[in-house]
Amino acid sequence: MKIHLSILLLIIAFSAFSPKENIKKIYLIGDSTMADYSLYEGEDYMKDRYPLMGWGQVFQPFMNKENLKSLQGLVNADSVIVDDRARGGRSTRTFFEEGRWSAVYKELEAGDLVIMQFGHNDAAVEKTERYVTVEGYKEYIRLFVTQTREKGATPIVLTPVARNYPWEDGHLQNVHGEYDSAAKEVAEELGALMIDLNQRSMDFFSEKGQEFVTDNYFMNFGPGLYEAYPEGQKDNTHFQPAGAKAVAELVLEGLKELAGSIK
Repeated sequence: MKIHLSILLLIIAFSAFSPKENIKKIYLIGDSTMADYSLYEGEDYMKDRYPLMGWGQVFQPFMNKENLKSLQGLVNADSVIVDDRARGGRSTRTFFEEGRWSAVYKELEAGDLVIMQFGHNDAAVEKTERYVTVEGYKEYIRLFVTQTREKGATPIVLTPVARNYPWEDGHLQNVHGEYDSAAKEVAEELGALMIDLNQRSMDFFSEKGQEFVTDNYFMNFGPGLYEAYPEGQKDNTHFQPAGAKAVAELVLEGLKELAGSIK
């Protein structure tokens, strides 16, 4: 009995002094191109949305041990949980006004990351319920960056991912106007980390070619293929799974470059 008790005491002592796993979170805040549609309450994803997919929906698998080694200095953790709070139709303003940012801010801890990607809906002048002027867009990004830092977390500003238009001479062009440069300006002004996802995605999609990208990356397909879209779909803003994964890889590449610059 004494032997068993001694072993038990050793196990307890070892457990008390063994290092705990260091787990951090990466919060994703943004719009439909980043959203995880499988998390939408009251919906059956496969019936109601698939194959629609935001790049944040496939980002967790990229946070494996091998990639985390390349992200040291930026993400110092044994493991990472991707917490995707992005939501379709949201601009910087509506994301804030609906309390979505407040919910993230309350949970933020030192060492976490906040990756922000807005712009698609901010620029929608015809949709007054979500539209934000360029200056307003910049103010909200400033707020997200500043308040993230208040919690000891790291903000990363992304320019909005490209849409599948316009194409000129085989190269995809910027459709986001001043909202693209506005995100860069705020990041430079505040000394925040930045990934130019707009340029990265324009270049990457251009390399793949308009026909390939249109058919495989964006939501373009004929009728009868998916339950959620019985009549088919023609959508050059939102992604199919292959497109979501490709953009997630572009974001990962950007994070690795930022980590390398920190080292």
